[in-house]
Amino acid sequence: MTGRRVLIVEDEFFIADDLVQALQDLGAEVLGPAPTRQQALDLLAGEERIDFAVLDVNLQGEGVFPVADALNARGVPFVIATGYARSTLPPRFQNVPHWEKPFDPDTLVRALASLN
Repeated sequence: MTGRRVLIVEDEFFIADDLVQALQDLGAEVLGPAPTRQQALDLLAGEERIDFAVLDVNLQGEGVFPVADALNARGVPFVIATGYARSTLPPRFQNVPHWEKPFDPDTLVRALASLN
């Protein structure tokens, strides 16, 4: 993950912090974490390179799916990290890698590396 830029979209502080630490330990540069959909979309509106993303489905009561659509439009692979079952995801995201909470951040980070 050295030199890779990873966007974290997560509203639970401790989960986001664990992900940041796990990614940084592997040499990744972390964007965010963005705790709201709007903050994530603002980060995506910039020209910064993003190699991967981790998305929580529910951000303070708002769905993350507009962020997922923006990532798809940019060709950025992502994983969905959530406590919700895969069946609750819109059909267009059924094949996106899905990690159910609680999860081990180190395992999730290793999975990110296999996306590209």
